[in-house]
Amino acid sequence: MAKPGPDQAFRQTGWPGLRARLFHLYFVLRRPMTLGARGLIHHRASNSVFLIRHTYVPGWQLPGGGVEVGETLTEALERELVEEGNIELTAPPLLKSMHFNRQASSRDHVAFYLIENFSQAAPKQPDHEIAEAGFFPLDRLPLGTTPATLRRVAEVFQGEPPSPYW
Repeated sequence: MAKPGPDQAFRQTGWPGLRARLFHLYFVLRRPMTLGARGLIHHRASNSVFLIRHTYVPGWQLPGGGVEVGETLTEALERELVEEGNIELTAPPLLKSMHFNRQASSRDHVAFYLIENFSQAAPKQPDHEIAEAGFFPLDRLPLGTTPATLRRVAEVFQGEPPSPYW
C-alpha cells in the first residue's frame, strides 16, 4: 500500500469535507471557472509571515479567497486581507505566480502575491471564519502549515521554481 502524500493530511473528510465540496459546488454553479487570490505577507523587520487557520478547513495557510463577480484580483485580495487579518495594503502587491488548484476542482486557479507594504489596524481576533491568525518567523512556522503554503514560502525565500500547481 502506498504511503499517503503530505497533502493527504489536509484532505477534508466527513461533514467538513462535504461542507467544503457543497460550498465549492455553489461557486462552480455560480461561476464555472473559479479564481482566487492569496497573499504572502512578509514583515521584513521580524522576518515573519502572516498565516491564518480557518474554522472550516485544517491547517495554517496564507490569507486570501475567491474573486467575486466584478472584482479584480487585487480588489479580491485587498478585501480578503481586511476580512482575514485586519491588514490593508499601503502599496500594490507583487504578483509572483499563478497556480492551478486541482485539489479544489478541475477549473480553479489562484493568483499568488507577495506583500511587503501593509499596515495592520489591530491583531485579528477569532471569528466565525478565522480560528487563529498571526505572524510567524520564517524559521518557526506553526505545525500544520499546509504543503501549498510551505511551497509558496520556499519559492519566495529559498529560490525554488514556482510550481504550476497550488
